[in-house]
Amino acid sequence: MYETADFKKGLKLMVDGAPYVIVDFQHVKPGKGNQFSRTKMRNMLTGQNLERTFKSGEKFEVPNVENIEMTFLYKDDNGFNFMNQTNYEQICMMEHEVGDSKNYLIENLVVNITMYNEKPVVVEVPNAVNMRVAQTDPGVKGDRVTGATKPATMETGLVVNVPLHISEGDLLRIDTEAGVYVSRVNDK
Repeated sequence: MYETADFKKGLKLMVDGAPYVIVDFQHVKPGKGNQFSRTKMRNMLTGQNLERTFKSGEKFEVPNVENIEMTFLYKDDNGFNFMNQTNYEQICMMEHEVGDSKNYLIENLVVNITMYNEKPVVVEVPNAVNMRVAQTDPGVKGDRVTGATKPATMETGLVVNVPLHISEGDLLRIDTEAGVYVSRVNDK
C-alpha cells in the first residue's frame, strides 16, 4: 500500500480501480486545516490525464505492473514490434497504445515497457535518442544568424527545429521529453 507521503513522479498506483502513474504532485500544508496533495496523474490504460486532490494519509493499492526491458524491432501493418531481451519473446503494440513514444522509436532502441496484468500498456523511451535527419531545407551560405532555426523531419516523421547548419543525413541527439534538438552527434 502507498500513502500520499510516498508520492513521487513516476509512482504507479491504483485509483478508482484503474492503474495510474503520477506525472506531477505538490504537498500542501495550509496554515489551518489538514495537509493534502494536489496530484496530476495519467491513466496507464487510456492515456487520459486526471487532476485530483488527496487528503494526507490516504492509502492506495499497488497495481500489478512490471517493467520489462525490450528492444524495438520494426513497425509494420500490425503495429510496433518489440522483443524481450532475456527470453526473446516478441510483442506487438498498436499505434494508440504506443502513444507519443512512436516519434522516437528507431530500430534496435532499448525501451522499458510497463506491463499491467500481463498486457503492455506504456512504452518509456530513453531521455534522449540519436536520430537521422530525413528531410530539411539546405542552409544558404552567409545565412548564419545567431539562434536561427529551420524545421527538420527526422527518420520517424518527427519534426523538430534545428540550427541552419544541419543538413540531411546528419545524426542528431533529440530530447524525448520536450521533443527538441539537443546537439549534433559525430557518427564517424
